[in-house]
Amino acid sequence: MEKETIFPNLEVLEKAAVLLASSSPRRRELLSRILPPDRFRVIAADIDESVLPGELSQAYVRRLALQKAEVSSAIWLNNGAPAGPKLVIAADTTVVLNEVIYGKPDGPEDAARMLRELAGHTHIVLTGFAVRLLDEAGQLLQEESRVCTSEVEIRLLSEAEISWYVATGEPLDKAGAYTVQGLGASLFSAVRGDYYNIVGLPLVPLIEMLRIFKL
Repeated sequence: MEKETIFPNLEVLEKAAVLLASSSPRRRELLSRILPPDRFRVIAADIDESVLPGELSQAYVRRLALQKAEVSSAIWLNNGAPAGPKLVIAADTTVVLNEVIYGKPDGPEDAARMLRELAGHTHIVLTGFAVRLLDEAGQLLQEESRVCTSEVEIRLLSEAEISWYVATGEPLDKAGAYTVQGLGASLFSAVRGDYYNIVGLPLVPLIEMLRIFKL
């Protein structure tokens, strides 16, 4: 087996300790495609994900990504972050149809409602992602954030299909009540744009952002 290496020309990943501010196993697996899993730590940020009055979807996911990065940074610094520069990566993904934000369902009935509303339509999936670079003392050196957009078309679904999918339990902790890489793959008629954005961490845009950070 070939030795796992860091993605080329990402100087900041070579020189900084790295934190992923997410408990998502999907984001952890995606980050491990450019950085070996033993080279980064995971700390999830417990934040209020409510939408602010009048807040648009792109502003919403960008705000949550920045907030997750900030909160996880503080936890890390207070719990033995290593010496030297530190890099924090955070992301938030949501589903949007006609500027209505579909977060995680409250339960099976709410998941079924979301699927009924999304079925037969094309919606967008937004991932806001943020990167913070801290110095040895934990002071902020640089921060960048962006939003990646993809389109997803869910085919018309029967009540039996919706009931089956909800009963699997898969949609109950997912934005929009589905996941593209699991059993939910059977629901789609089209996906346009960055696939990994839909999974939860757009790799190519993240790589492009990481190249901005220099040490």
